[in-house]
Amino acid sequence: QVQLVESGGGLVQAGGSLRLSCAASGRIFGTFSMGWFRQAPGKERELVTGIGRFGVNTYYADSVKGRFTISRDNAKNTMYLQMNSLKPEDTAVYYCAAKPGELGYLQDAFTSWGQGTRVTVSS
Repeated sequence: QVQLVESGGGLVQAGGSLRLSCAASGRIFGTFSMGWFRQAPGKERELVTGIGRFGVNTYYADSVKGRFTISRDNAKNTMYLQMNSLKPEDTAVYYCAAKPGELGYLQDAFTSWGQGTRVTVSS
C-alpha cells in the first residue's frame, strides 16, 4: 500500500487553470502506476487520466484530451495534474489512486486512494 494525499483543488472560473498534486508515502512510489479519477455529483467515478511507473505511458479520457496533462516526479514521490481551459463539466471531486505495476484502466486494479480534492468550475 501507499498513502496518498491530494491538494490543489478549489474554485475557478471557466477557462481557468488549476494544478492538482498527489503526494505519496509508504512503499516505493516508482513501483506504482498512478491515476486521477473524478466523481461529479450524481455520477459514477471515472478515470480521467493515468500514467505509468516511469512517466512514459499515459492515458487521457476523451473529455480532457488537449486540456489536462498528467506528470509525475518519482524523486519527489509526487504526481501532478495540470488542468487548463476548465469547463463547468469538470466540476467534481478528484481522487488520485495507485495501481501496482503497469498502467491499467479498471478502478478495481487501483489499490490505494487519496481522500479527494474538490474542483469547482463556475460558468
